[in-house]
Amino acid sequence: MRKSIRYFPIFVLPTLLAFTLFFVVPFLMGIGLSFTKFTTVTNAKWVGFENYIKAFTFDKEFLHALAFTSMFTLVSMITVNVFSFALALMLVRKLRGTTFFRSVFFLPNLIGGIVLGYIWNLMINGVLSKFGVDITFKTEYGFWGLVVLTNWQLIGYMMVIYIAGLQNVPDELLEAAQIDGASPLTTLFKVKLPIVMPSVTICMFLTLANTFKMFDQNLALTAGAPENTTEMLALNIYNTFYGRVGWQGVGQAKAVVFFLIVALIAFLQLKLTSRKEIEQ
Repeated sequence: MRKSIRYFPIFVLPTLLAFTLFFVVPFLMGIGLSFTKFTTVTNAKWVGFENYIKAFTFDKEFLHALAFTSMFTLVSMITVNVFSFALALMLVRKLRGTTFFRSVFFLPNLIGGIVLGYIWNLMINGVLSKFGVDITFKTEYGFWGLVVLTNWQLIGYMMVIYIAGLQNVPDELLEAAQIDGASPLTTLFKVKLPIVMPSVTICMFLTLANTFKMFDQNLALTAGAPENTTEMLALNIYNTFYGRVGWQGVGQAKAVVFFLIVALIAFLQLKLTSRKEIEQ
């Protein structure tokens, strides 16, 4: 114990200091600035809850962005996890070429979000141009374009996590289920899935965080068009802060609300899926 205390300043203190200076302090300053009207941190004037009231009563785009982001996150969480789990089930089998396909499916996760957005913008518009429209023609085009992009980027990463979970399923349990006459579907839901629940918890959390906070893909693919109807929360906050004169405080208030929503949803999701792990 004494040795640990002796080496604390060397190994822990520098990281703790950096974390405090570059995360905790700016975070607390951001909360404080959300209650002020400012253009720089040196001329902030206290306005109370005025910024929060503006965000929810005078900015319909913010409420639309919240609804759009919530629907997008829900759809993406379902599709990403269903497809990645299905791929994991196929690639966990000891067949030739599985290692190659695992690498191929994982590769899109290594590409930056802004690059992915422009790549998919070109591909989708290339298809839609044959019908005389582009991805910004309808809100639905942008919505499903974002869903496809997100699935293409995240499925491989989640697949690797599910494969790791499936490989931990004991062969004895699978053999026992087979001897008892359990069908493949029964084995999946009664044997494999309960044991893989920790992987489900991780994948659901990562998908939730990545989709709800999405910014660069949204900016590159649609930039909120048409008429900001495909604008997600992160992009809406950015446009409020940098695109509206005198609305910096409102943008900061939106950022605080954004953080609280993500934290609350992530906490509830973790509690729900973790409870399933305990029950099993």
